Amino acid sequence: MNTLFSTLDMAGTFVFAISGAMAGVKRRLDLFGVLVISFAAATSGGIARDVVIGVIPPAAIRDWRYFAVSILAGVITFYAYSLVKGLRSHVLIFDAAGLALFAVAGTEKALSHNLEPVPAALLGMLTGIGGGIARDLILSEIPTVLRAEIYAVAALAGATVVAVGYRLSLPPIAVAMAGALLCFILRMMAIRRGWRLPIATSPDLTAIDQISPMTTGDDKS
Repeated sequence: MNTLFSTLDMAGTFVFAISGAMAGVKRRLDLFGVLVISFAAATSGGIARDVVIGVIPPAAIRDWRYFAVSILAGVITFYAYSLVKGLRSHVLIFDAAGLALFAVAGTEKALSHNLEPVPAALLGMLTGIGGGIARDLILSEIPTVLRAEIYAVAALAGATVVAVGYRLSLPPIAVAMAGALLCFILRMMAIRRGWRLPIATSPDLTAIDQISPMTTGDDKS
């Protein structure tokens, strides 16, 4: 189980770091700025999770591997942006992968610290969405999780699979894979097919006011 946690955490750290770095490069930040966003996107969710469950200092600060992996991903993306973008034509693919891996790993870690399945699933969701929130706030964007896109819901769905599997004593690796796959598919389907949650409307708002400034994921490609 420790190996599973570590693998999921490192994989999630790497893909979220790439997502953050790609967003930074697209905004034409310098190398330092790209690395800052890369590290923030990769570790913010895990840091928030660890603080809540009482793991102090958080693993992302205590373990040098998180820093090394996020910086490596940032440097690779900065100097080989065209290559990285060519491997994944849309930056949100990296974000969806990171969301899935972190939601699962966060739930597993919360369960390993004797939390009940419901709060463990919520912490798994927090782990998944924290990095994206940090990335978007640094870049002065409305966080994806606060927009009408299916983002946090996908993370919560994947985390719930892990929590239920734990309660039913199902094989942890199979449950983790199922949870991550469900989260990833939901997020990608939301991107590709425009699945959205209801948005707030009011008779006092004009048609222009009711249009989200970022109605699709195309502006992050």
